Amino acid sequence: MLDKNVSRLINEQVTAEFYSAYLYLDFANYYYDEGLDGFGHWYDIQAQEERDHAMLMRTYLQNNGEKVKFEAIQKPDKEYRSLEDPLKFGLEHEEYVTSLINGIYKAAKDVDDFRTMQCFDWFVKEQGEEEKSADDLIKKFKLFGNDPKGLYALNQELLARVYTAPSLVL
Repeated sequence: MLDKNVSRLINEQVTAEFYSAYLYLDFANYYYDEGLDGFGHWYDIQAQEERDHAMLMRTYLQNNGEKVKFEAIQKPDKEYRSLEDPLKFGLEHEEYVTSLINGIYKAAKDVDDFRTMQCFDWFVKEQGEEEKSADDLIKKFKLFGNDPKGLYALNQELLARVYTAPSLVL
């Protein structure tokens, strides 16, 4: 059995991960509407990663005898005024998710829940990668986004991204 607070936080994180997927699909829709299919594709893959994170956490709860409680997923409410806006919102969102993951880790540490800490080591590392990817994309956009040829090349690079499912063992 998991500590009640740890279980509650992980359940809340499942919803947060599904929200992340919705948010990234909204970003993808924006980019597809703008004719940037590579950017749209990149965020489609981000959405798939977030759905997989939610499912991993769901499985972790179930494997530890906990009930999974799905909550309503909020509608994304971002307004995009420039092609860079979703990129900035994405980095801000990943930093927020990192704070949530860190909160779960700390709650597990506070009650000596080593199993949850070991599981969430993976998510802590993943968040570092997510923040770096989001930041790198912003940097590339700043370098190339104002030049049509550069934007085209960056869009093509993003279109080549391939999804890799996580290999976390619960």
